[in-house]
Amino acid sequence: MDLDFNLYALSLIISGIITVLLSGYILSNEKGTVRWVGYLMLSNSIWSLAYGFELASRTLEHMKMLIDVEYLGIVAVPFYWFLFCLDLAGKEKWLKKPGNQLLITAVPVLYLLLVWTNNLHHLHYKKVSIDYSGNFPMLKIVPGIAFYFFICYFYSLLIVGNYFLVKKFRRSDRVYKKQNRVILTAAMLPWIANISYLVGLRPIPNLDITPFAFQVSTFLIFIAIYRFKLLNVLPVAREKVLELMGDGFMVLDHRNRVIDYNSAFKKYISVYHADKIIGKDINELLQYQPELLDLLNQQESGKVELLVHTANGVFDLEADICFLNENKLNRNATIIKLQDLTNARQEALKSQRQAEELQKLNQLKDRIFSIMAHDLRGPLLNLAEVLKMTSDDTISADEFKELSPTLTKDISYTTDLLENILHWSRSQLKGYGINKELFDLKNLISSEVSYHLKAASVKKIEIVQQLTDDLIAYADLLMMQIVIRNLIINAIKFCHENCRINIAASYSNADYIGLQIQDNGVGIALENIQKIFNGENFSSRGTQNEKGTGIGLMVCWDFMERNEGSITIESELGTGTLFNLQIPRHQA
Repeated sequence: MDLDFNLYALSLIISGIITVLLSGYILSNEKGTVRWVGYLMLSNSIWSLAYGFELASRTLEHMKMLIDVEYLGIVAVPFYWFLFCLDLAGKEKWLKKPGNQLLITAVPVLYLLLVWTNNLHHLHYKKVSIDYSGNFPMLKIVPGIAFYFFICYFYSLLIVGNYFLVKKFRRSDRVYKKQNRVILTAAMLPWIANISYLVGLRPIPNLDITPFAFQVSTFLIFIAIYRFKLLNVLPVAREKVLELMGDGFMVLDHRNRVIDYNSAFKKYISVYHADKIIGKDINELLQYQPELLDLLNQQESGKVELLVHTANGVFDLEADICFLNENKLNRNATIIKLQDLTNARQEALKSQRQAEELQKLNQLKDRIFSIMAHDLRGPLLNLAEVLKMTSDDTISADEFKELSPTLTKDISYTTDLLENILHWSRSQLKGYGINKELFDLKNLISSEVSYHLKAASVKKIEIVQQLTDDLIAYADLLMMQIVIRNLIINAIKFCHENCRINIAASYSNADYIGLQIQDNGVGIALENIQKIFNGENFSSRGTQNEKGTGIGLMVCWDFMERNEGSITIESELGTGTLFNLQIPRHQA
C-alpha cells in the first residue's frame, strides 16, 4: 500500500489508536450506560483510523477499499450515540420492544450493504475520483440518492438523542451542571462539523471534518465520566430512586431556595407554583409554617409536624430536616423529607374511636349480663317461689293477693327489660336492616298512653295529650314504639303522686314532626344527662323505689339516630324533664 502521511492523516490515526485503547478500557471495566460510550468510541476509532489511512493513500483502489472499512464505523456512530442518549435518559423500556430494535438495527445494516455493493448500483455515490489540486491527494465523491437518505437517518438519530439529553438535563440542579455542559457540548460538535462539511465550509476541499468532531466528542464524554464522575454520581439512578419514593424530597440552598425535588413533593404545594419550583423560596411554597422556618433559620436538623392545605386536600406531614455543613469549603445545603402521616393519623383516630366504642359495648355487655343475672333472675325466682308456695298451700289466697301488686311490678319490670334488651341487641347485629315506613304517629302515641294509663293511675298521674291530626311519620314503627314507650315509662317512674305528664306533637317543618314529652317530676342531674349524651348506661330508682333497667334512654338515643331523627333533653332537678324529639316525615 502506497502511503504518504500528512498532518490530518496522522492526527486521525493517533487519536483513533488512543480511542481504541480507551474503548477497550471502558468495555472491560464498565457496565450499563457507560458501555454504550465504549461502543461509540470503538466505532469512531474505526472511522478515524480508516479515514486517516484514506487521507494518506495515493491510489483510488486503496481509497475505495478504505471507504468500505470506514462505513463500519460511520453507520455505527449515530446508532450507538442514540442508544447512549436513550439509556442515559431512562428510556431503556423503548429499546426492549422487538419492533423498535429491528427498526434502528435494520437501517445501518442495509446501508452498509449498499456501500459495499455500490459498484453494482451506484446508489451511494455516483462517481469517485482523486483530486490532486491540494497538498496531498484526496478522494472526490459525487453523492448518490442513498447518501442523502443516510444523512436523514444520521440527523434523525442525532436530533432524537439530543432531545432526550436536553430534556433530561433541563431540571438538573447545580451538582450536575459541569457534567451536563460537557455532554451537551459533545452532542453539538458533530452537528456543527457535519453541517459545515455539507455546505462546503472545509479547511481544504473534500476534507470531512465530522470524524475529527466525533473524536473530540468522545473524548469529552470520557472526561465527563472519569473527571466529573458523571455516571458514578449516576443522576439517572438518583432520580429514579427519588421518583419511586412516596415521600416528598427537596434540597434547599443556603438561602432556603429549592434546587432539587422529586415529583411526590409537588402534591404538597399549590397548583400555582407546581410548574416552576426550582429557585423558589421554601416560605413561598409552604406558607404559614413558622416552626419549619425557625429550624431552617437556626440551621438545625430535626423533625417538625406540618398541616398543609392545597387544592389536593389537607395533608398532615412530618418534615425531617437534615442540615448539611460537613464540608466547610462548600456552601450549606438542607435536605427535607416530607412524610405524609394523613392516612396514618386517620387510621389511628379511627382505631381509637373503635376502641372507645368497643369499650362502651363491653361495659354495656357486662351491664346487660349483670341485669340478666340479678335483676332479671330475681323477679323470676320470686314469682316461681310464690307459685310453688301457693301450689303447696304454704300461703293462703289472701296472702297471695297481698303479694300480687309486687309480683305485677316485677313482671312488668321484667317484660320491659326483656323488650329493651331484645330490640336493642337485634339492632346491633351486623346486617340488621331498618324497616322504615309511613305510619300514623298520633295513633301510636295514643296506643302507648292507653297501655300505661293503669301504671300512671296508681301514682295518680295525669297524662295530657295535645296531638295534631294526621301526623304521618317515616321511620321504623317498632323502634319508634320502643322510644315512646321508654320515655312514657321514664316519666311515670320519676313523677311523684298527683304529677302531670304533657305529650304534644305537631309538624315542626316540611321535614320533621316535633314530639315533646314533659313531666314535672324529680328531673335528671346534669352529670347523668352528660352520660346519656355520651351513650353511657346508668340506672336510678323511681319515686316509689321502682327499678330501672339502665339501658332504656340509651336505646332511645340509638334508635332515633338510626332513623335519622334527633332527641334532646332539658331538665332541672326538682322541676321536671322535657324530651324533644324530631321524627322524619318522609324519605330523605
